[in-house]
Amino acid sequence: MQEKAEQARSEVVVAALREALGPAVVSLPADFAGRRHADSSRMPCAEPIALLRPRTTEQVSTALRICHAHQQSVVTQGGLTGLAGGACMLGGEVALSLELMNAIEEIDPVSATMTVQAGVPLQAVQEAADAAGFMFPLDLGARGSATVGGNLGTNAGGNRVIRYGMMREQALDVEAVLADGSVVGGLRKMIKNNTGYDLKDLLIGSEGTLGVMTRAVLRLRPKPRAVSTAWCGLPDYESVTTLLRLAQERLPAGVSAFEVMWPGYYDFVLATLTELRAPLAGRHAFYVLLESSGADPEGQAAVFESFLGEMLESGTLDDAALAANESHAAAFWAIRDAPGEYGRFLPGRVSFDVSFAVAQVGVAAQHCEARLREQFPDARILIYGHLGDGNLHIVVQEPDWPASASAEVKRIVYGVTGELNGSVSAEHGIGTKKLEVLALSRTPAELAAMRAVKAALDPRGILNPGKIFVSSSERSS
Repeated sequence: MQEKAEQARSEVVVAALREALGPAVVSLPADFAGRRHADSSRMPCAEPIALLRPRTTEQVSTALRICHAHQQSVVTQGGLTGLAGGACMLGGEVALSLELMNAIEEIDPVSATMTVQAGVPLQAVQEAADAAGFMFPLDLGARGSATVGGNLGTNAGGNRVIRYGMMREQALDVEAVLADGSVVGGLRKMIKNNTGYDLKDLLIGSEGTLGVMTRAVLRLRPKPRAVSTAWCGLPDYESVTTLLRLAQERLPAGVSAFEVMWPGYYDFVLATLTELRAPLAGRHAFYVLLESSGADPEGQAAVFESFLGEMLESGTLDDAALAANESHAAAFWAIRDAPGEYGRFLPGRVSFDVSFAVAQVGVAAQHCEARLREQFPDARILIYGHLGDGNLHIVVQEPDWPASASAEVKRIVYGVTGELNGSVSAEHGIGTKKLEVLALSRTPAELAAMRAVKAALDPRGILNPGKIFVSSSERSS
């Protein structure tokens, strides 16, 4: 009986949406048969009762106003590259895709800003910035598919956080539609704006649970005129942190990337992807990809090479290979970017994206690996990360382990994360994948405050229900 009533309500909502927006915006399941709806998290995903593809903020506002009136759940989708299940549907939702809102509206060279719609792919933003003589620093392996809206919704990180910060630092303002259809955000271009609560920062990272971000003013940066890259082999973890500290202290152009790889990761990647070549002879306790980018093409190379020489002489480095050109640098990065190939050669893997205070990263990795080895002595354990921002990636896989092993692996890694006061999600969000472990990184008071914000902005719980946490309004709806 309840199922029939729900179906009847869904039919009323979809009919109202089609009447207001037309079939060009509102598609039925028969129209989008075979379309992919799940993100890249490998979490279960239901089919939506309708697919909305608006072209304007006004159409998004109309859609949400109707859904709010009928208490119809809505899941916003970007490029579907997320890894936490934040774009996946639980059943009975309307999918709201911003793929047709993909215009770059303005580049302001004086203010160094770019105004874009939320459906623009990250790579298109990078290329437009480059053509205008600037750089947009956020970079991800999924740059060709990931959208600005998705990057904002998850507060994406990537390889350059150490210098430029997360996606939050790349946005000066956002325009968003709240659950009731009201529109907030003025698309302001200034860096300083202390006028009460920062709704922009509240919406960024909220995974579509507080509003639908439709447009953004992005901050552009000067294009580096010189990039120096080195692949380093180090004797111990103390040398890794010493290298980071001294590079930040002594390199005039600073550090734009500092990627650390444990030997298990490095050895497995080179053995599996045979097209890759080892940058250094011999084996080392740790490997670091160090990059410094600046504005002095003539002086930077000499300073960078001199710095590496000092580190070798002091014993901080065992060995180092300096990229002589862009091709060499790309070969170094190919080793670090190998996780993009996991789908081919690591089936059944359990992956973690956690973070700690920089001083705790080495201890965290050591504890995780030791405890995992006790339970799974034959497991493949790959550890690597962006040390400068404390982000650690841990991938665990054993071909023949039982189905119950995944839960035990998670218990071990998230247990260490909680013990060391780390974050269970460094840059991919909570979604549905990490609902059960959020409390390890958030106090009861913090969770209560988050639920209060959700209830205030989305009192009927229609926006991406069941993600981050299940609020009281969602439970009662």
